[in-house]
Amino acid sequence: MATAFGLRRKKTIAPPPLPLDRIPRHVAVIMDGNGRWARSRSLPRMAGHRAGSENIRPIIQRFADYDVRYLTLYAFSTENWERPNDEVKGLMRLLSRFLKRETSHLHENGIRLVHLGDLSPLKPKLQQEVRDAIELTRNNDKMTLAIAFNYGGRAEIVEAVRKIVAAGVAPEDVTEELVAGYMTTDGLPDPDLVIRTAGEMRISNFLLWQSAYAEFYSLPTYWPDFGTPHIDECLEAYAQRVRRFGGLPEHEAAASQNGANGHHTSAAAAVPHPRPSNGLAPAHPVRHRSDSDVSLGEVSKDRAGASRPSAANGRSA
Repeated sequence: MATAFGLRRKKTIAPPPLPLDRIPRHVAVIMDGNGRWARSRSLPRMAGHRAGSENIRPIIQRFADYDVRYLTLYAFSTENWERPNDEVKGLMRLLSRFLKRETSHLHENGIRLVHLGDLSPLKPKLQQEVRDAIELTRNNDKMTLAIAFNYGGRAEIVEAVRKIVAAGVAPEDVTEELVAGYMTTDGLPDPDLVIRTAGEMRISNFLLWQSAYAEFYSLPTYWPDFGTPHIDECLEAYAQRVRRFGGLPEHEAAASQNGANGHHTSAAAAVPHPRPSNGLAPAHPVRHRSDSDVSLGEVSKDRAGASRPSAANGRSA
C-alpha cells in the first residue's frame, strides 16, 4: 500500500488467532509514537501521523479476528492543542481523510462508529463528517469502534459532575452507576485492557473513570509498527492475568477458607508458576473464561495549565 512521502507497506496474510482462554470484551489503545517513528526515519512528523492513520484498518481487523466487541482508540487529546498550529491542522485533515476513506469499509463490515470527546472546537464541516459517519453506522452490531478525538478524562468527569448538579440530583442519590450514566462512554462497557504503544508507562488523561480495574500493557513498539504479533502478545498476556477486582480469585478464596477450617492447602500450591510478562501486573495462566463481555496523532505528554479550547466532553452517538 503506497503512503504519503513514498513509504510502502507490505501486504501480509495474518496467521489465525491464538487459542486463548479469555478475550477482553473491550480494548482501549493509547496510540503513541508517531513522531518518534518519523524522526527515526528522518521524516517530517506528519509522515508518522499519516502512517499511523493507515495502520488503523488492519488493527481493527485483527481485534475483530479475536471477537473483541469494543475497541477505543485515543486519537487526539485535549492537550494536543498545545502542538504547533500546522501539526494540529494536519491532524484535523487526517481525521477528515480517515472518515472519507474508512467509513464505508466500517459500515460494510458491520462496525459501529462512535465519538468520545468534544466536537465543538472542530470546524463545522468536520463536525458534520463525524456525525454523518456515526449516523451511517449507527445500527451495526459486529463491533463498536470508539474514536476519542479532543477527549480528556478529567474534563469528562468535570462535565459529568456539572450535568449532575444541573439536574438537581440530591447528594445521597449520587451513585457510581449514576455518574457512569453521565459519562461520554455511557452505553459502552468499561475497558478490560488498556494498551499503550511506544513504551510509556502513563495513562495520559485517558478513560480515568472507566479504567479503574482495567489491565494495563505497555510495549516499546511505535504505533505505525504496531501489528498482528503485538496484538497477539497483548491478548496472550491479558489471558494470563488474574483479575481480582479487589477480592480474591476462586482458588485463593477456597484455599483461605480451607485454612480457616483447619485445612492447610496453601494458595501458592493451587496456582501454576507465573510466566514472565512485560506488562505491569504479574501474568498467571488462567484455565477458564471470565464473565467480562485514529492513530491520527500520538497523544501528547501531559502538561497542566496550558490554554486550549473548551474541553467539555460529550459523546457523539
